Formats: sequence, structure tokens, C-alpha cells
Amino acid sequence: MRHFKVPETLRHDLPAAVVVFLVATPLCLGIALASGAPLFSGIIAGVVGGLVVGAASGSALGVSGPAAGLAVIVLGAITTLGAWETFLLAVVLAGVIQVALGFARAGIIGYYFPSSVIKGMLTGIGLTIILKQLPHAVGYDADPEGSLAFAQAGGENTLSALGQMLGFIQPGALAVAMVSLVVLVLWEQPVIKRMKASLWIQGPLVAVALGILLNEVFKAVAPSMAIASTHLVQIPVSEGVRGFLSLFTLPDFSQLTNPAVYTTAITLAVVASIETLLCVEATDRLDPMKRVTPTDRELKAQGLGNIVSGLIGGLPITQVIVRSSANIQSGGRTKLSAILHGVLLLAAVVAAPALLNLIPLATLAAILLVVGYKLAKPSLFAAMYQLGPYQFIPFVITVVGILVTDLLVGIGLGMAVAVFFILLTNYRNPYFVDARPHKPGEVVRLSLSEDVSFLNRATIMRTLNAIPPGTRVEIDATRSVNIDYDVYEILRGFEQRAKLVNIDLTIRGLDALRRQNDSMRRVQRVIRRERKRVARQAPEAA
Repeated sequence: MRHFKVPETLRHDLPAAVVVFLVATPLCLGIALASGAPLFSGIIAGVVGGLVVGAASGSALGVSGPAAGLAVIVLGAITTLGAWETFLLAVVLAGVIQVALGFARAGIIGYYFPSSVIKGMLTGIGLTIILKQLPHAVGYDADPEGSLAFAQAGGENTLSALGQMLGFIQPGALAVAMVSLVVLVLWEQPVIKRMKASLWIQGPLVAVALGILLNEVFKAVAPSMAIASTHLVQIPVSEGVRGFLSLFTLPDFSQLTNPAVYTTAITLAVVASIETLLCVEATDRLDPMKRVTPTDRELKAQGLGNIVSGLIGGLPITQVIVRSSANIQSGGRTKLSAILHGVLLLAAVVAAPALLNLIPLATLAAILLVVGYKLAKPSLFAAMYQLGPYQFIPFVITVVGILVTDLLVGIGLGMAVAVFFILLTNYRNPYFVDARPHKPGEVVRLSLSEDVSFLNRATIMRTLNAIPPGTRVEIDATRSVNIDYDVYEILRGFEQRAKLVNIDLTIRGLDALRRQNDSMRRVQRVIRRERKRVARQAPEAA
């Protein structure tokens, strides 16, 4: 009989799983509330994200669950479809689409996000976490946990809520938050880290225990300081097995003929896949061991998770950077931490919901404030500034965009600026020319780059027009793979002008490249004609 071998990383993964579990619990509930869905649907999605996606994923440190970025889509879809059960069917179909995207190798999209945008996303999320958690830290919870959008219910926004909270500070919540922050800061000090017990007992767990204890003391000694139940974790408590099972819901498969279900499914699949791929890229960058997640496998895992979540009454799932970064910062080493966080979440809602409902949101806000600070350290802004404007500006635009809109819009703005700078770089660097002063009769060499597009047309024309008569010029196209016809015309036009103004011109490699490209196009035309011929003959043979 083989003995079960305890994983060597358990001493790192289990404490990290506890922290992620503590952070994920209110986020699951808050996102469900913001989505207009049953509260327990967020818990179901969190459990599925840990157990199902965690097991199927190739991500070492990514943690999946309900995502704030989907809350607005979910809220609108439930209203449009008219029933929660119909929406669950859309979640199942979205999962099927994601699995198909994985098999179609669509995960490669994740590798096309510039580094400046990914770093801006992490920083923007970090700052958003800080701004969103400050009201929770003082007992003013106008916005549900897990929300990342700038606009809030009732006409407020992230910034106006900071002003409003000053009139609603609860001394008990503020005291709990301050004590929790002190514990979290102390736990980062070398003197604590050298203690063996600190490896298994993480600072967030100590902060949660002290937060519960301090609030119980307030209840007994100073009732006016006690934190109201609305500022504590609020997991639905079921009575018995039958009551627990009643919290799960099946999708309405009779709506398979409803076109609106497919529209919602496609929307969910696309947005969830993009969010997942972004978070995968960000998580891999935060990974101390610099492992690379197979993105196609991740899409399949997320699709499987959404199929299971939709079948049992859960919200749609993505990989989530808040939980993933908490996992990394708590010392997680492998995907075992993500799986264990799902086990803990399931065990807690089954066996100890009443205990979880004693946890002050102010304590969890303190934990997330530390997470947010680590994602958005001031030193990162200085480091990005040192890289120059082509890196710094897309970074800042992404950060500001996330802060004043939401995650996807902010990333879209950052991507637009980054692509603009990429095009600008391409526009300015179609060739290399020796800019030093040349002696009379010395050759001026102009070397074309590998790819010269129509975007480079104006720059090349200005350079050629500035060459004075009587100059010896050599244009080298031997390294070029593609030269647009617009540029080819310019070079041939300059060749004719050179004869008229006494410029001694030599062009190397241009004709050979032109013949090669013409030959490739002829071959492609022949292949296309042959394919059409075979396609026409196939029905006749049948």
C-alpha cells in the first residue's frame, strides 16, 4: 500500500491559501451583490474557481473566481434575459465557447499586451484597491466589496465616496483596521520572519483573529464601539442539508432556442477570456520563479470552470489579479494554494458560516490595503519614468484610465496609446543612415529595415529629397523582407531623379526582393485556384 506523500510546498501553499480564502470570501459576496445575483452564487463561483479551475489550470499561482469586471455585464444580462436560471444557461454556453477558444489556440492573444500596459494594469488595480478599501476600513460601506468601477450606485464615485466616508466613520471599525495594519506591518519585519511559526501563521490570519476578538470585546465592554453586522462578512446561513442544497440552482435548458442567451454567452466568453489572459500575463510577471502559464490550457480550464459554475448556480469565472497577487505576496508556491483556498471556502460555508460572519470588513480592508500598496509602490512610477516616454505614457494612461473608468476601458486606453507609440517608432525607424559629416566623394549609405511599410513613406521621401546633387549614395535592401509598393515607387522615382541631378546611386537587393515577392504572390494565386478547383469537383464526385 502506497503512503500518501505530503507535498513539500504545503508549508508555503497552505498559509497562502488561508489568506486568499479570507480575502476571497467577502469579494465573492460583494461581486454577487454588485451583479444583482443571489449572494451564494458568488461563493459557488469561488469554490469552483479554486477546485475545478485550480486543478485544470497550468497557472502556478493564478487564483480564479467571480470577477468585478463582469459585474456590470451580469447585472444587465440578468435583467435582459428575465430570469436567473436563463442567465445560468448563458454561463454554461460561455464556458463551452472558452473551451473551443482554447482548442483553437486563441490564448496567444495574451502575449500581445505590452509590458507598460500590464504594469499599468497592476498599478491601477493596486491604487483602486486602496481607494475602494479606505471607506470599508472606517465602516462606511457604500460600495460592495469587489467593485473596481469608478462609478458607484446613487450617483457617487470612488473619489466622492472618500469625502462621504468622513461623515460616517465608525470608531470601532477604524480601531480594528488600525490594529490590523500594525499586525500586518510587524509581520513583514525580519524579527518576525525569522520565527518558524510565522511561516505557518500568516499576518492576515493573526489580524483576522484579533479583529474578531477586538469586536467581541467592544460588544461586552463598549457597545457603542461594536461594529454593526452590516460591516461584517455576511455569508448566507442554511439550516441542514436540505437548506444548503436549496442554495444551488440549475440552468433553464428550455431557453436553448432563445437568441439572447447566445448573445450573452458570446459577450461573457470574450470579456472573461480577455480578463483571464491579462491576469495570466500579470501573474506570471509577479511570480518570483518567473514561470510561464500555457494560455491555451488556461482558456480550457476557465471554460470548464464556467460550465460547472453555470450548471450549479454560480457566477461566471475568470482568473482574478487581486486574489492572485494576495496568493503570491503570502508565499504561495504552486497551484495547490489555489485548490486549497477552494477547499477552505467550501468547508467554511458548510461547517462554519456563523464564525465567518464574525469577521469585520475593516480587517479584510487592511489586508487589501497592504496588497494594493505592494502592487502600486511609488518606486514603480520612478522606474517606469526612467524607461522614457514610450513606456511611461502608456503606463500612466492605463493607471488613470482604470482609476476613472474600469479595468477593461483603462487597459483599452493604455493599449491604444502603446500601439500609437509602436507605429510612431516604426514610422521613424524604417532605415539607418550614417548621420556623421561626409567628405566629398564619400559614400552615404542608407540601410532599409526588415519591414518598410507605407507609414514610412514620408520619412524616406524627406531623407532622399535632402540628398544634395553630386553625392554618392548606396541604398541597401538586402536585409529587407517586405517593402510596400508605395516605398518601392519612391525608390524607383529617386533612381530616375538621381540621373538628372548627378547623384551616383547604387541600390542593392531591391530587384531581387521584388522578384521574390512577385514569385510568392504567383504561387499563392496558383494555390488558391487549385483549392477552388478541388472544392468545385468535390460535390460532383459525391
